[in-house]
Amino acid sequence: MKYVLIFLLVLVIFIISVTFGAHNDQIVTFNYLLAEGQYRVSTLLTWIFALGFILGWAICGLFYLRVRFALMRAERRVKRLEQQPVPVNSAVPAATAPAVGKE
Repeated sequence: MKYVLIFLLVLVIFIISVTFGAHNDQIVTFNYLLAEGQYRVSTLLTWIFALGFILGWAICGLFYLRVRFALMRAERRVKRLEQQPVPVNSAVPAATAPAVGKE
C-alpha cells in the first residue's frame, strides 16, 4: 500500500510539472557540460524531472543492495557459528560466575 501511495505522489508531481510546462511555450537556452541547446520549458522540465527520478532510484537501489548483501553475509556468519559445537569445559563463562567479595 505504501508503494502505491508513493507512486501516486510521483505521478501527481509529474503531471503538475508537465501541466505547468505545457502552458509556457517559451524557448530557453540550456547550457550543459559539452554543448548548449534551445528547448521548450515543458520539455526541459519533463526531462530534468525524469532524470532526477531515475538517478534517485538508482542511488537508493545501490544503497539497498549494499545493505542486503551485508545482511546476507551476517546471516551466513550466524548460521556458521550456530553449527559449531560448544566445548564442554567452557559451558559456563567465567564472567557469569557470582562475585565473592570481602566484608
